[in-house]
Amino acid sequence: MPRKKQPKQEEMPLTISEPAAPATPEGEAVLEALRSNLALLGELAARYQVDFQPERPADRPQINSPQDVFNLLGPEMSALAQEQLRVLLLNTRNQVMAQRIVYQGNVNSSIVRPAEVFRAAIIDSAPSIIISHNHPSGNPTPSPEDVSITRELVAGGKLLGIDVLDHIVIAGSKWVSLKEKKLMDS
Repeated sequence: MPRKKQPKQEEMPLTISEPAAPATPEGEAVLEALRSNLALLGELAARYQVDFQPERPADRPQINSPQDVFNLLGPEMSALAQEQLRVLLLNTRNQVMAQRIVYQGNVNSSIVRPAEVFRAAIIDSAPSIIISHNHPSGNPTPSPEDVSITRELVAGGKLLGIDVLDHIVIAGSKWVSLKEKKLMDS
């Protein structure tokens, strides 16, 4: 059987973005090697049925209560000397897809922009999130600012189609759920 004529490698479309100019001759050599091997790599991936999607862990923690959030984040966040705001990205089964540190504040405050809170959820297509931050003071009582930003985030989430399920404040071995305290609604 006759073999099909292979197109010249220069004719193949390059689908990766390149920097304007490699900084070093070594960088140019790497780019050239990638260019010349794209077709071969694609063929090998198809031949050996390489999965292009990363493997997802089967044992994702599931969040059913504020206690689950504390069990997941509390050991690490309660020991922090500065305020830190984290977002848990959840799938439709309330399993944790990812955890992102959104802000690192100072001893008693953290400035939060809603866009930063939702960025990872939008990129990862998370249908819901849970927000958590710590109070290094040891007092988990939500401040008026905590309540205010939570309400802003709930409203922003509604516009984006992302449910803000809860906001948990962690302080030492204690925690407070703004949802349980009914502080999330305007």
